[in-house]
Amino acid sequence: MARRTMVQALNLALHQELAKDDRVLVLGEDVGLDGGVFRVTDGLIQKFGEQRVLDTPLAEGAIVGTAIGMALAGLRPVAEIQFCGFSYLTLAQLEGNGARFRSRTHGRFTVPLVMRVPYGAGVRALEHHSETPDATFAHIPGLKVVVPSGPRNARALLVSAIRDPDPVVFLEPKRSYRAFREEVPDEEETLPLGKAQVVEPGDDLTLIAWGAMMRPALQAAAAVRERRGAGIEVLDLLTLNPLDAGTFLESVRKTGRAVVVQEGPRHIGVAAEVVARINDEALDRVAAPIRRVTGYDVVTPYFSREEAYLPDAERVQRAIEETLDYQ
Repeated sequence: MARRTMVQALNLALHQELAKDDRVLVLGEDVGLDGGVFRVTDGLIQKFGEQRVLDTPLAEGAIVGTAIGMALAGLRPVAEIQFCGFSYLTLAQLEGNGARFRSRTHGRFTVPLVMRVPYGAGVRALEHHSETPDATFAHIPGLKVVVPSGPRNARALLVSAIRDPDPVVFLEPKRSYRAFREEVPDEEETLPLGKAQVVEPGDDLTLIAWGAMMRPALQAAAAVRERRGAGIEVLDLLTLNPLDAGTFLESVRKTGRAVVVQEGPRHIGVAAEVVARINDEALDRVAAPIRRVTGYDVVTPYFSREEAYLPDAERVQRAIEETLDYQ
């Protein structure tokens, strides 16, 4: 089984879905001749041609608006937005049209499109290139929001997103694009949307993360296990809307303690929703306050300060140990 980066795994998914289903097409800024700014779409135009791999103008709202029309006409467009900060320009189309057609038409029409968005900090990018808009998109009813954490689940989730009948915002943690490799099979593989995964089992504390935050979460869990022998159950949310509360509630009911790690700003983030669900449905089984390890409520900083902004293994480990020590 080949070991692939996330970029290579996503490229494999696109190649296979374009080959399998002639309704699938790719559009976005520089996705064709240049192969995408991160080279996720490299080689697609050479194999499938410019009728199915379309270079567009620099107009994010128009890209997604066009993709919505294509989806309503029976196609399955995959639209790339080059950087996360520019994804906000798509909100009018996604919220006002894409996410509403199933409801607006009482189920007669759906919008099977995927909007791929490289997101997050840690790669020394410029302003509007390092934002984490997961909570913004997850708040929109009718819009599915998927966040892979590694090459293998990225490939499987993208295939499922392309085949899904509803609009999916597919947030790709660009810090993980080439940071590590995993075994990714050549054969077709899918994962269900809306389902979290237990990455590592444990009985003493539930550690919940997603996207690029899975790496520091796993590092912190390993350090705590080695230092004090505690069993840390690590969960990867994978999908933020719909949120698989059942999986993390079952885990918290077992462990009685939890820490949630998110990259984005603390205020009204996905972590807050996770904590609220636990308080609503499992408070009688919780033995300690649930801690959040998050980014700060500031604009994502530039190069020299972005590492201090991002949650790291040390911050996560400290939160885990404080939660374990609470009496």
